[in-house]
Amino acid sequence: PTPVVAFLSVTSKVAALALATRILDIPFYFSSNEWHLLLEILAILSMILGNLLAITQTSMKRMLAYSSIGQIGYVIIGIIVGDSNDGYASMITYMLFYISMNLGTFACIVLFGLRTGTDNIRDYAGLYTKDPFLALSLALCLLSLGGLPPLAGFFGKLYLFWCGWQAGLYFLVSI
Repeated sequence: PTPVVAFLSVTSKVAALALATRILDIPFYFSSNEWHLLLEILAILSMILGNLLAITQTSMKRMLAYSSIGQIGYVIIGIIVGDSNDGYASMITYMLFYISMNLGTFACIVLFGLRTGTDNIRDYAGLYTKDPFLALSLALCLLSLGGLPPLAGFFGKLYLFWCGWQAGLYFLVSI
């Protein structure tokens, strides 16, 4: 069921990131170049593969699940930066925006599914003519998740990327 998927989508990521932040904040791990390299590779793979797999999906729930993998790659930038240059603050800010938009998107999917019985992306065609409010809500949430200005997701990613840039993660931010 979609509400369970939404709950697991959000809470599992928040818990994993909280754990990673706690573990990697220990000076021994955090100062290690091997950990930085491993996290950078993980972030790159997450951003590229998650978003490429999301594009190929026909189900909205699966598309969001793969997109979430890509979103985690962005958050890893905040973990790599750490306490210096507001890395953790940018990560938390982005996660708050991400959680809000992700739950909003899932709420729209639940409502659409109750009305139509499907979550196939093709079935969303013409949604604006049937339900303009639902179409606008879904569009705003998805565009914010995509990081389009002037929506919240854009400012969350901008803060995260700015902190990564300040920390010298130029290649990672440019992806």
